[in-house]
Amino acid sequence: MDPVALAGPEVAVDVQRVGVRYNLRLTKRNTLRQTLETIVRRGEGERTFWALRDVTFRLVHGESLAVIGPNGAGKSTLLQTLAGIITPSEGVVDVRGHVSSLLQLGAGFDQELNGRDNIMLAGAFMGIPHDEMVRRSDSIVDFADIGQFIDAPIKTYSSGMRARLGFAIATSVDPDILLLDEVLATGDQVFREKSKARVLQLAQSAKAIVLVTHDMHWVTEFCNRAMLIEKGHVVAEGAPEDIVRLHQENSLAERQRKQAEFIAKLGDSPGFSAWAVATQAANRAARADAEAAAVAAPPAADPDAATVSSASTAGPDRKESHDA
Repeated sequence: MDPVALAGPEVAVDVQRVGVRYNLRLTKRNTLRQTLETIVRRGEGERTFWALRDVTFRLVHGESLAVIGPNGAGKSTLLQTLAGIITPSEGVVDVRGHVSSLLQLGAGFDQELNGRDNIMLAGAFMGIPHDEMVRRSDSIVDFADIGQFIDAPIKTYSSGMRARLGFAIATSVDPDILLLDEVLATGDQVFREKSKARVLQLAQSAKAIVLVTHDMHWVTEFCNRAMLIEKGHVVAEGAPEDIVRLHQENSLAERQRKQAEFIAKLGDSPGFSAWAVATQAANRAARADAEAAAVAAPPAADPDAATVSSASTAGPDRKESHDA
């Protein structure tokens, strides 16, 4: 038998106990020197927070991993770390192969250059020979489908046009690993379907994909793995349907907790009691609907595949994490 077959799929991304720590004192208005002077003068200690802590996972070629979680959980920080934009404060990130990323609409575009020139510029940034980008430019322009605007300065583009062009470039270079951050929600329905088809094509050709999204339909329909991140920690990883269900349950519980705190603070304020009663009734109805949906959901074909594996690496540092 082929030794490669025995070894299994090739690892594309290997992340081991990664943490990213930010210093809250380093802001755009405070230089490093000013920050140090302030600490010495006031005798205050360092104020930091962990955007990610103790994150461990492995991705092989042919897998499409959806990273989901509430706002500020650390999802985009994780993608920027995989892309090499952020250096982890601890742990190891091993990315094997050519990476193409679209983490922010219009990132890297020169606003004064037109679309065609920006295609060449993006190719240079990615280390692709000029002649190769010239050869690919026609297919990029066709996929972006922005008409005459391809010859207009980028500064005249709408956000949807930038998304089209950026996505067309990022997915045209035959990457080994594709990183996407909430870009598939931009553009009209036709372009979104084209984008999804392109991502599926890459996954089927044994590429590795990491996608951050709030579109749960995309997660369950087009990804074969999902990972839930909350407050910088991996909470669970497994089958997309199970992780989406857990995320929805946690989100509902968090909303109810915040509403309860709000109600407790206002107490018996005039005109408030009726709203509080209505809110609690709505919460009970939402909980009942969620339970009914869980009961009505068809059982998984493979019980083992449907098991959600809780992250075992959160450890005692969980209490130290903060919302990123």
